Amino acid sequence: MFSRAIGFAPSGDYWLLAHEPWRQLECAEMVNAIATEQALQGFVLLRKHLQAASLNNIMDIVFGKRYDLTEYDNEAKELHEIVREGFELLGAFNWSDHLPWLKYFFDPFRIQERCAVLVPRVKKLIKQIIMENQNNNSFKVKRSLNEDDMVAVLWEMIFRGTDTTALLIEWVMAELVLNPQVQTKIKTELDTLIGNKGVTDADIPKLPYLNAVVKETLRLHPPGPLLSWARLSTADVHLSNGMLIPANTTAMPERFLPSAGGVNVDVRGNDLRLAPFGAGIRVCPGKNLGLATVSLWVAKLVHHFEWVQNRAQPVDLSEVLKLSSEMKKPSLCCGHSKG
Repeated sequence: MFSRAIGFAPSGDYWLLAHEPWRQLECAEMVNAIATEQALQGFVLLRKHLQAASLNNIMDIVFGKRYDLTEYDNEAKELHEIVREGFELLGAFNWSDHLPWLKYFFDPFRIQERCAVLVPRVKKLIKQIIMENQNNNSFKVKRSLNEDDMVAVLWEMIFRGTDTTALLIEWVMAELVLNPQVQTKIKTELDTLIGNKGVTDADIPKLPYLNAVVKETLRLHPPGPLLSWARLSTADVHLSNGMLIPANTTAMPERFLPSAGGVNVDVRGNDLRLAPFGAGIRVCPGKNLGLATVSLWVAKLVHHFEWVQNRAQPVDLSEVLKLSSEMKKPSLCCGHSKG
């Protein structure tokens, strides 16, 4: 099934792409949910809010369908569960990928068994949503894909677009909490350009420091670390103090320096100095949508709240590599509303 999805499919006319609409609405609801949780508990578990908003954002784009962020129904719970299971399975080390004959008697993580359970769940849920759209006359044009191909493409858009966006924003916010001077600079930039107005997509290109922060986060914490060469010096570098950094030296792996990242570096695969989404014909097809969503939501979160550490559980930047690189311990922090 997944061999027909965008990321794994053969090159050709088969690839399809989608389009953005509902980022503003989803972020507004997320901001309200964060403010409510902060008022009730005194801290915020960011990841769950980011994942819920990202799920709705993608569902709006793919199906024109959204869920109540405060109380999930059975379909939303099922969708969340299969997205998480898919992430776990694709990120797990599978011995039989390297030694196929092992799958018959050695599968310590039950990869084969869990995949056999997951795929029918995915097909059932996505086909059900497709049927709802057909019944609502949403499909008025002749379809060029068969049903299984549609399930694979739509599932990958949901699957890839939910957690990767949420996890990257979580990394950005964790770095802002640990680097308050960077957060202050973003606030100053927002206050100068935006003032008391709401941040829009049109404002993002006019916020160079915010964009530098997102790029620096992509350098340090790329969602797909195996696609990125951002921590490697590609040529000999002579410093002003006489030191030489040889080519292929790992560069600044643990320092967060937005101003040093190069505001003019294109991270979408056109400049190999920083290519967190890969490059060439196999570049991530959702890179533009992901960057637009991350930049807008980070701007809104910083514009609405003052972010500080939760003293009971300080931010820990330890990471774990699954399908994406994510924080080992989900970030708990405090978001105090501004004025």
